[in-house]
Amino acid sequence: MHGDTILLMTFVLALVAAFAGGLVARALRLPPIVGYLVGGLVVGPFTPGFIGDSDAMSQLSEIGVMFMMFGTGLHFSLKDLFEVKGVAVPGAVLQIAAGTCAGYGLAIAFGWEPAAGVMLGLSVSIASTVVLIKNLTDAGLYQTQGGRIATGWLIVEDLATVLILVVLPVVFGPGEISGVELAAELGLALGKTMAFVALMLVVGSRVLPWLLARIARFCPRELFQLAVVVIALGTAMLASALFDLSVALGAFLAGVVVSGSKLSHRVAAEAIPFQDLFSIIFFASVGMMVNPFVLAAHLPELAMLVALIMVGKWLINMVLGVLLSAGLRESLTIGAGLSQIGEFSFLIGQTGMALGVLSADQYSLILGGAVVSIALNSFVFKGVAPLERAMRRHPRLVGLYERHATQFEPPAEGMEGHVVVVGYGQAGGCVADVLADLDVPCLVVERDLDSAEEAEAAGLEVLMGDAANSEILKHASLEHAKLLVITTSGESSAEKIAHDARAVNPNLTIIGRAETEDGVRDLAAAGVAEVVRPQLEGGIELMRHTLLDLGYRPRQIQGYVNDLRESGYEAMGEDARVKRSRAIERLVAGLADADIRWVRVEDAGEAAGRTLAEIDLRARTGASVVAFRHDGQVLPLVDPDAKLCPGDCLALMGADEDVEAAEKLLAGE
Repeated sequence: MHGDTILLMTFVLALVAAFAGGLVARALRLPPIVGYLVGGLVVGPFTPGFIGDSDAMSQLSEIGVMFMMFGTGLHFSLKDLFEVKGVAVPGAVLQIAAGTCAGYGLAIAFGWEPAAGVMLGLSVSIASTVVLIKNLTDAGLYQTQGGRIATGWLIVEDLATVLILVVLPVVFGPGEISGVELAAELGLALGKTMAFVALMLVVGSRVLPWLLARIARFCPRELFQLAVVVIALGTAMLASALFDLSVALGAFLAGVVVSGSKLSHRVAAEAIPFQDLFSIIFFASVGMMVNPFVLAAHLPELAMLVALIMVGKWLINMVLGVLLSAGLRESLTIGAGLSQIGEFSFLIGQTGMALGVLSADQYSLILGGAVVSIALNSFVFKGVAPLERAMRRHPRLVGLYERHATQFEPPAEGMEGHVVVVGYGQAGGCVADVLADLDVPCLVVERDLDSAEEAEAAGLEVLMGDAANSEILKHASLEHAKLLVITTSGESSAEKIAHDARAVNPNLTIIGRAETEDGVRDLAAAGVAEVVRPQLEGGIELMRHTLLDLGYRPRQIQGYVNDLRESGYEAMGEDARVKRSRAIERLVAGLADADIRWVRVEDAGEAAGRTLAEIDLRARTGASVVAFRHDGQVLPLVDPDAKLCPGDCLALMGADEDVEAAEKLLAGE
């Protein structure tokens, strides 16, 4: 193979292998990260077949680090941290210290050098934010007090990692260094860090949001996307080139600064594709460095390292739960969530490799421990509930954890007769807000953290998670829900959500949205009772207003509306309730030049139990019946011989006095 194509081949085949690994991991109900790491292993230098350029991929993976840290900064919330600071801050600090000491002791037992032991200890003490949030949402624990504490705990660990990456090159840099020189170097590094932080918070917080606002207003979308990339990567390189700091710190601060902008939601949306792609490259490049033969030769060491990560850290966190009186359920959630290591451990290990502190075999052992702990972490959460029940049989033990703790329940626990709204975007927000105004119990399922927090701020019950790609719907009490409204725009995701919901509650009424006629057909086949096509409905309204302004009468316009809607929802079937009811409601709304009122047939009224022909409503009052509603069905054609029942509604058209006379007759006045 030509040397000038090796990078391209490595890049493409690594993505192919990561894609295949991700599919296999999903089929095995493992986190996709495991598949990405294994995919990188397949194209690495230690397995047969194609051998990729690991050095070039390592440089590309730096972009993944920048985007990951930029995304972390975008979602960094001092408010969330402040709410759980009493447990999260001291807990994270103590756990990092205890985990580092435990890892150091294990490394010494392996016969490693003390410096390598420190690197192992630091790698073991830092858990993966990506894995934590994924498993918390899958288990329905993200909104619980334990989930919030664990998330705040990880925020502190992320901040500590940023500081660690600043300090490590100074402490373990090349050459001998005295204590005075070490203190001076640390002071200089921290001074540069503080100067850069001040520059970003004082200048960047004003310049970057202003720049993004101008670009968003006056430039095409591709320039805004490019601006997001430039801010993320450019700030990271600025931190490295001018302040001699890590690119991770620069990207993180860029995200923190941009998060204060009114455009932060759009920035996050534009950054997600780049973040996801280069994060996959990062994990694949890490997998390329794993030597399976080294792991096979050091299985006892690998087993002990995994035991430290999963059992040792769990025990440390359970002890800290007693010291901090975090609560039993909260301590179990924290212990389960933090019994793994991930992306920041990789960064620390890579720094150790670059400084010559860790050997390739030692780094492979850290990677192996990370892969195994990530793969098994989701199963640890399944033991939280059984273990809590077992421990609650011992009141004294429970009392140690709950001396000052406040109990919080998952938001969906015990809900009945509620409406589940998937997505809190513009459409979902409208539905949820109206339901809240009408005092209809509503539960929002939202994957975006900022949108979920916005829904919570509006007083809504929220489950954080991706309804299409996790087990979050199992915690939405669908078996007791009245209705499921899927407002997300992805047709394939909506179809999967509908299938999963139908499996939980076969009798649940589901409303969804589709962009195409094929999407309407697929959602109908998945059990969605009513489907809305927003683009079609928007086009119909634009057409209606256009023809009204051109002088056409509403009755003429309604013919075009009915034809468009008939063809647009043809996939729903001839007898679809949604098609009939929407057609007549639009017909009534389209007759803007007449007074139309829905009137209920009362028990005491003259019409109850009689037909329209018998009461001769039009001759006696002058009002005409244009529609009929019976048992929730809206019928545009009214049979004069159909018997009227109490509770039926008639759509009456006519002058005000005529409609009022008919209303009195139907009400029995």
